Amino acid sequence: MTTPSPLIPVEDFFGLPTRSRAVLSPDGTQVAYLAPWRERLNVFVRDLDSDWGSPDTAPDDDASPADGARRVTSDTRRNIDSFFWSADGRHLLFLQDTDGDENWHLHRADPARPDEPAADLTPYDGVRLIHAQLDPDRPDTAFVQLNLRRPDLIDLFELDLVTAELTPVAENPGDVITWLRTRGRLLAFGMEDGGDHVLSQWTEGERRTIARFSGADFPFGLVPTVPTPDGNGLWAGSARGSDRTRLVRVDLDTGEQTGVDSHPTSDLDTPRPEADPRYPSSLILHPGTGELLGARYLGARQEVHALDPHFAEVLPRLAELSDGDLAHVSSDVTARHWVVDFTHDRDPGVTWYYDHATGEADRLFRPYPHLDPARLAPVTPVTLTARDGLSLPSHVTLPVGVEPHRLPTVLLVHGGPWYRDSWTYDPEVQLLANRGYAVLQVNFRGSTGYGKAHMQAAVGQFAGRMHDDLVDAVDHAVAQGWADPDRVAVYGASYGGYAALVGAAFTPDRFAAAVSYTGMSDLVDLVEQVVPFARRSAENSYLRYIGDPDDPRQRADMLARSPISRVDDITAPVLLIQGANDVRVARHHSDRVVDALRARGAEVEYLLNETEGHWFINQDSNIELYRTLERFLARHLGGRTGPDARG
Repeated sequence: MTTPSPLIPVEDFFGLPTRSRAVLSPDGTQVAYLAPWRERLNVFVRDLDSDWGSPDTAPDDDASPADGARRVTSDTRRNIDSFFWSADGRHLLFLQDTDGDENWHLHRADPARPDEPAADLTPYDGVRLIHAQLDPDRPDTAFVQLNLRRPDLIDLFELDLVTAELTPVAENPGDVITWLRTRGRLLAFGMEDGGDHVLSQWTEGERRTIARFSGADFPFGLVPTVPTPDGNGLWAGSARGSDRTRLVRVDLDTGEQTGVDSHPTSDLDTPRPEADPRYPSSLILHPGTGELLGARYLGARQEVHALDPHFAEVLPRLAELSDGDLAHVSSDVTARHWVVDFTHDRDPGVTWYYDHATGEADRLFRPYPHLDPARLAPVTPVTLTARDGLSLPSHVTLPVGVEPHRLPTVLLVHGGPWYRDSWTYDPEVQLLANRGYAVLQVNFRGSTGYGKAHMQAAVGQFAGRMHDDLVDAVDHAVAQGWADPDRVAVYGASYGGYAALVGAAFTPDRFAAAVSYTGMSDLVDLVEQVVPFARRSAENSYLRYIGDPDDPRQRADMLARSPISRVDDITAPVLLIQGANDVRVARHHSDRVVDALRARGAEVEYLLNETEGHWFINQDSNIELYRTLERFLARHLGGRTGPDARG
């Protein structure tokens, strides 16, 4: 006899964390973190030795408690997601856009004057901050990349963090993708026709080519790219001459690559962390000296290599704090005091303080203390085999307390497609498992992290072998007996939303329902509408993998691989979820599918959010989204709904 796990409300999964993203100040005395204020995540600061058991906000919602917690931002419109200390700890800097338009602005808050309003340092309408690089030798300065002069060109500026004065440093001649300052050098990463990357040094407007990198082997350029402390080299991820991405040092005088570290079977964990603030960087650096401390590799579980004698002593002590994987890491400039958190499949995380001099360790907080890991479902890594023999690293999550036999199943497809699923806590996965669904996640061809050949096997395979991989994984789940072939839904966001629409339109007999969350329906439109500054860099991703719409033959093939061309073949119920301000996949990708399905009386639901973009950020948006999702799946697959979803 089995007993299903008690229902957990949607709010428990997708409400705001009590605290999250703790970052230690450079001097090791203060911790900045995110916490709720007026239903939005804002930046707070506490003394490290304060009472972490006390609340962050007083009952009147404005005053700070007596123990010293200080709220330094006051955003009531949109959650703050990304923040960091200035090099000297004088300022807290954070990024914010407007309703998901991804036109990020850099803001400054003063932790010593929490009542002083935050200042927008890049207050330019329609302009996006692409990157901000701090200068450790000049802590009141940042080098920022902005498309201020032209929407399609990224120029480099020096920004005074105190006065907000902006001084031009380098003007983009048209082929520069990104800029990088090292000690004594200005570097530019450009792209030649054909997609190859060129690393150059700029001196008074003159360029000296340092090295070239194949666009096929480096579709996203050198990721990560970190200057060495002496300014004469770069630490970077490289797959040159091998299938796996390893860590190398690029000499800025000769362009030569020298191996620094590698793993026999796993890639350096990139580019996912560099693109998503939920994940820590693949390189761990000393905040005082800039020296390389460690590198992360990700297979079925994460493995961290210590590359510094001091960190080799610290790392085992940190590992003793949790049986999860080490996630975000911050320390003071002495590398004595550490604030770290961990990821786990059934635990939303825990944040710890560790003093390496004394060995003292204190748990600071859990972001979701109301979620009991014992009630959540384990995530199991498995390796499946595609019909052509390609290995497909995957993850299976089965509901707790339910016999694993012919379960309603959700095929959850990750975005990108240049991304990957991993062993981690995912509130989507846990919600679905709690509602009685088996969850199947597949790192299909094109996913990153499994070698160059695995990713390049996706070239030209949108709605082809990439989709076959998903179908093959479902067939495996059915053959194992735990998936009910008549109750399988396909769901995903971005590329995953496209995959859901492909599943409904190209293999309509395989899925009982489909859910597309900001998924593209027209590949031609997707490529043609890439935001101006990113069009050149899309040559190695969109054009190489999907096709070039300027070529009539490729354009026709792209349209044939687009769900909008097969919408009349959709027979299963469809739910579309869209942010109205999405600049990656414009809302008309969803509008057109909805209009076409409604025109012939097909069963379709549409959740359009006017205050969100490509990903929903605010808790009210996410709670509405997941209540809608659980009701839709319950109707068509027969899973459970929480008490907040009925009606």
